[in-house]
Amino acid sequence: MNHLATLEAEAIHIIREAVAELERPVLLFSGGKDSVVLLHLAAKAFWPGPVPFPLLHVDTGHNFPEVLDYRDAVVAELGARLVVAKVQDYIDDGRLLERPDGTRNPLQTQPLLDAIAEHRFDAVFGGGRRDEEKARAKERVVSLRDEFGQWDPRNQRPELWELYNPRHRPGEHVRVFPLSNWTELDVWHYIAEEQIELPSLYYAHDREVFNREGMWLAVGPYSEPRAGDVVRTLQVRYRTVGDMSCTGAVESDAGDVDAVLIEVAATRITERGATRADDRMSEAAMEDRKKEGYF
Repeated sequence: MNHLATLEAEAIHIIREAVAELERPVLLFSGGKDSVVLLHLAAKAFWPGPVPFPLLHVDTGHNFPEVLDYRDAVVAELGARLVVAKVQDYIDDGRLLERPDGTRNPLQTQPLLDAIAEHRFDAVFGGGRRDEEKARAKERVVSLRDEFGQWDPRNQRPELWELYNPRHRPGEHVRVFPLSNWTELDVWHYIAEEQIELPSLYYAHDREVFNREGMWLAVGPYSEPRAGDVVRTLQVRYRTVGDMSCTGAVESDAGDVDAVLIEVAATRITERGATRADDRMSEAAMEDRKKEGYF
């Protein structure tokens, strides 16, 4: 088996094991490349049957329209059930307050935990990879969350010989990360090999952007330039997608998957480190959010 086939077999094994041992799994699906690959693996794991669990998207209300259109098209094609937890609903009824910086990614935690509790999901598949960020590098493949949905990095189980322990008490659940051992380059190689379609903004296109703290942010209703910001039209693409107000683009002429592979192979900064402002709030920004229940 080559490297990609080994990673695929491991991920499918993890997905099947979790479904066999747990009662109410769900897959986090945002339309981003990692969740797209994860859903593709889940479809292969149970082919020719349907994916035997629903999809869950925590919608910040500040998503890229191209990604939402793609999400809905994929859900319709698979005939899957999509559960959407909306941050906007929480802001509207006062359960959450808009942040001064306008960024909504940190506000996703409570809608996520409430959706898990409401639907009694006991396993939540996520597309997190250990190479993305320091806190995610600490994660086990099967990661326990307590009755409050919180993660304790000191309370993790050994995973020797690819044996995973999803046992949990009532009220707890586990997060399952089948792509833990993948890298960004692995993901793109797999996308190329499997000919997986992605939202168009992952490839080079012209977009109006402005520079803020070293990142190119798109001009839009949720990321407006301030006085003094210079708006330029550049050829850019996105390495990751999320809240428009904190997700940056990179200058690129990579218009297809082969060109993206060359570009990713040459980079030395992870996609989150290069293009996610919410991870720059502090050295431990992601770990703090994960301890509160974030994915």
